[in-house]
Order: sequence, then structure tokens, then C-alpha cells
Amino acid sequence: MPEYPFPQDLRDAQLALHQTRAAYEAYARTLPWSAEPMPGWEGDKQLHSSYRSGKPDSPGYTDEQKVEVTHFREEFLRLSAEVSTHPYWASLSGPDLVDARMALKHAHEPAESEDRAA
Repeated sequence: MPEYPFPQDLRDAQLALHQTRAAYEAYARTLPWSAEPMPGWEGDKQLHSSYRSGKPDSPGYTDEQKVEVTHFREEFLRLSAEVSTHPYWASLSGPDLVDARMALKHAHEPAESEDRAA
């Protein structure tokens, strides 16, 4: 993939977006399976298997959890808009624009040559 001269503020915003998503995903793993209180369920036993799908009762999210999820969503929206509307994108068009947007998603990762040297 070609190298692009991404401005530092664009790189920083993309990295913050990645970090926010990772933090949200880690937080989401601690949440109940339903945001609202819901009864659990158990599915039928699967044919030729002992597997039985199901979920325990969900107490729903607490007020603090709802606030935290809202905070993550607002931050996703803010960072996504900052990255996608950055003035840098006006300098590119067509396939170059698509390639650059894809490259930005990986700009924070070490280059392959650096990986091999380590």
C-alpha cells in the first residue's frame, strides 16, 4: 500500500477512534446482554449435539452504564466526523481517496519492514 502524507491531527484522530472503539468493546463485554431488563431463555437442544442455546435473566443497564454507553457513542460520532470531514481528503480523488482512507486505518501500525527487523 502506498504511503500517504497524513497530517498529524488526522492520524491522531484516527488513533483516538481506534482506541475509543477498543475501550468501548472492552466495556461492552462487562454489560448485561440487554440494555433493558429482560427475562432469560433457553433454546431447544440441537440435533446431534448437547448444545442448548440460552441467556440468563438480564437486569438491564444501570443509569451509570447508560451514561457511559452514551458517552462512548458521542465520542465515536465526534471522532468519526473529525476523520471523515478532515480537509486533507479534498486533496485526493477517485481510487486514491479510497486507498488513502483504507491506509489511514492502519497508519498507526508498525510498517512490515519494522516488524521483520524486530
